[in-house]
Amino acid sequence: MSKRSNLWLGAVALVLLTFVVVALTLRQSFQLTAFCDIVETLLLVSGVCSLLPLALRSRGRMRLFWSLIIFGITLWLSYQLMWTYYEVFLKSEVPDIFAGDVVLFLNIVPLMAALALRPHVPRDEYSARLGRLDFALLLVWWFYLYVLIVIPWQYVEPNVAAYNRNLNAVYLTEKVVFLAGLATCWYRSRGAWKKLYGSLFGMSFCYSASSALANWAIARNVYYSGSLYDVPLAVAMAWLTWIGLRAEVSEPQPDAREVSTVYGVWVARFGMIAVFSLPLFAAWSLSNSALPSYIRLFRLGVTLVAALVMGVMVFFRQSLLDRELLRLLNHSDESVTNLHRLQSQILQSEKMASIGQLVGGAAHELNNPITAMLGYSDLLLSTPLSSEQELMATKIGQQVRRTRSLVASLISFARQGPAPKTAIDLNTLVRTAIKLAEPQWQAQKVEIRPQFDSSLPRVFGDSNQLLQVCLQLISNGLHAMSEYDGRVLNIVTERQAAVCVLTLSSENAGKPVVDDSEHSLALSACRGILQEHRGSLNRQTPAGQAFVLTVELPGIDPALQPSKKTTTPVLKQSLPYA
Repeated sequence: MSKRSNLWLGAVALVLLTFVVVALTLRQSFQLTAFCDIVETLLLVSGVCSLLPLALRSRGRMRLFWSLIIFGITLWLSYQLMWTYYEVFLKSEVPDIFAGDVVLFLNIVPLMAALALRPHVPRDEYSARLGRLDFALLLVWWFYLYVLIVIPWQYVEPNVAAYNRNLNAVYLTEKVVFLAGLATCWYRSRGAWKKLYGSLFGMSFCYSASSALANWAIARNVYYSGSLYDVPLAVAMAWLTWIGLRAEVSEPQPDAREVSTVYGVWVARFGMIAVFSLPLFAAWSLSNSALPSYIRLFRLGVTLVAALVMGVMVFFRQSLLDRELLRLLNHSDESVTNLHRLQSQILQSEKMASIGQLVGGAAHELNNPITAMLGYSDLLLSTPLSSEQELMATKIGQQVRRTRSLVASLISFARQGPAPKTAIDLNTLVRTAIKLAEPQWQAQKVEIRPQFDSSLPRVFGDSNQLLQVCLQLISNGLHAMSEYDGRVLNIVTERQAAVCVLTLSSENAGKPVVDDSEHSLALSACRGILQEHRGSLNRQTPAGQAFVLTVELPGIDPALQPSKKTTTPVLKQSLPYA
C-alpha cells in the first residue's frame, strides 16, 4: 500500500477516534449533533472517493461491480446529506414520516445487484442478458414491496407508528437478505475476494447492528445524534475507506471446475417466485379487513401495476430465452455436421495413407528393373548400330527415363512427413533442373530457350521437392514434343505482383497427339507438392502449341528475406542451351 493510502487511513482513524471521544464526553447539544452529522458525511465522502479509482481502473464486469457498490454508497451519502440539512442547517428534527427514507431503503438494492454479478467466479455459459433481466425482476419486486407496505402509511393515510413499524420491518428484511448474500459469497470465494467479501460483511453487519441499536434507543427515548449509539454507524462508514484502499481483487481466470449454471437457474427461479408472490400479496391486502378500504384498494392497484410491469419483463425474458435456445440448437447442429465431416476426412486420410504405403512399396520394387533396363539401353547405344536401330535404342532409353521419373513421382507421393523449407532462388533452381535434364533434351534434339526475370523474389519451400517438380515438368514437356519436328521449349520466369510465375511452353505446330492420361499421375504429384507450398499448376493446350504449363508460387517479401544465403542444389557449370 502506498504512503498516501497510509496517510489517508491514518486521517480516517484519527477522525473516528475523535468521534468516539466526543460522543463519550459531550452531552446532548446542537454542537454535538452538528459535529456528528458533519463527521459522518465526511466519512462517507471518503469512502466514495476511495472506491472511485477501483471502478476507473477496472473493465467489463469488474467495473460494473464497483460502479454498483459506489452507487449504493452514494445513495447512503445522499440520505446522510438530507439528514444533515435538517439537523444542522434547518436546526430541526428530521420528520417522523420522512420522504427521504426511500433513498435509505434503495441504497441496498445496487449492493444486491453487485453481489448478483458474482465477479469472483468466471463468466459461465448462462446467458448474461437473461441473468441481468432476472436481477432487474428482483429489483422491481423490492421496490414494489416498499411501495406496498410503507407508502400507504406515508401518503394514503399518514400514521407515524404504522409507518415506522412497516419501514423497519421491510428494511430489516432487506438487510438480512443482503447479509445472507454477502455471507454466501464470503464462504464460496477464495484469496483476495474472500478478504473483500469478509470486509463488506463486517461493514454491513456493523451498520445493521447500529440501526437496530438506534431503533431500540429511539423506542426508549434515549437516542440523540452524536450519542454512543452512533459509534457503530461511524465505524461502518470509516470501514468503507479501508475497503476502498485495501481491495486488490481482479477478474478471475476461467476454471473448468466451476459449476455456476445452477446459480443462474436459481436466480431465474427466485424471479419466478417473485412474480407468483404478487397474487399472494393481493389476497393478503384484500383479506385484512382491519385496514381501511382505500388502503386495500391502493395496495391492490399497486399489485396490478407491478404484475403488468413484471409480466412484460417475463415475456421479454422468454423471448430472449427462445433466441438463446435456438442459437444453441443451431450451434449443436453445426457441431454434429463438423464432426461428421471430420470423421470423413480422417477416414479419407487413412485410405490415402494406405494407398501411399502401397504405392511407395511398389515404386521401390520397380526401381531395380528400371535401372537394369536403363543400363542395357545405354550399353546398346554404345555398340555399333544402324541408324534405324540407334533411333529405336534412343527411344527405349527415353521411355525408360520417363518411367523412372514417374516412379520418382510415386515415391514423392508416398511420403508422409513435411520437409524443411527455406528461402529459394527460383531462377537458380530452374537452371539446375535444365542442366540435370540435359541428356534427355539433347538426345531428343530439343532446343531450350530460357528467359529469367532478374527481379524475381525468392520463394519459401523445400528445394529438393521444387527441383523434382521442375524436372518432372521438363520431362513431361519433352515427352509431349517427341512427335513434332519443330522442337523448341521455352522456359520463362517472371514476376506478377508478389507471385513468381514459371511457364513452360512449346512452339510446335499442329494438333497434339499426346494422351493426357500419361501425364495425369506425374502432374498430380507435382500439384500435391505445389499445394504444400501454397502454389498452383495449370496445363493448357492452345492452338498451335503442344502444351503450356504454368506454375505460380507466392514470393517472399524482400524486407522479410534473410540476409544469409540459402542452400539450393546448383550446378555451377555453364549451360549450353542449344
